[in-house]
Amino acid sequence: MPLHITLYEPEIPPNTGNIMRLCVNTNTQLHLVEPLGFEMDHTRLKRAGMDYRDMAVFTIHKSWADCLAAVQPPRIWACSTKGTTNYCDVQYAVGDMLVFGPESRGLPAAILDEVGRDHCLRIPMAAESRSLNIANSVAVFAYEASRQLGFPNVV
Repeated sequence: MPLHITLYEPEIPPNTGNIMRLCVNTNTQLHLVEPLGFEMDHTRLKRAGMDYRDMAVFTIHKSWADCLAAVQPPRIWACSTKGTTNYCDVQYAVGDMLVFGPESRGLPAAILDEVGRDHCLRIPMAAESRSLNIANSVAVFAYEASRQLGFPNVV
């Protein structure tokens, strides 16, 4: 898989279902870091993911450390409203991991510090706005990274 999408402690089942569908359509691998705010058989997760849920390549990791040990990505990009670099101003590479935090609180400071503030990216938005829906944010990042990589393995 050219890219890894990681949801750190996701809370809302329909968002994760939508992201599963997105990952199938962008040929990206999904990683879910526990604890999850829902069961994987949740009705709204299934409804949002539709039949794509069964096609999604995803792994559930017990912790952030377990996720990193399993994937060993060459680079990690923290996707956060706390980022200072525009998501379009970096060059993505095959194997990169894009990490998104829980819907209610975003990525914790410890992960932002571990990744490094220079690898903390944001989507520009109106000054009075707090954030976008996580599924929309993942789509923006995934398609920009895929575009830069030449849309590998998709038509």
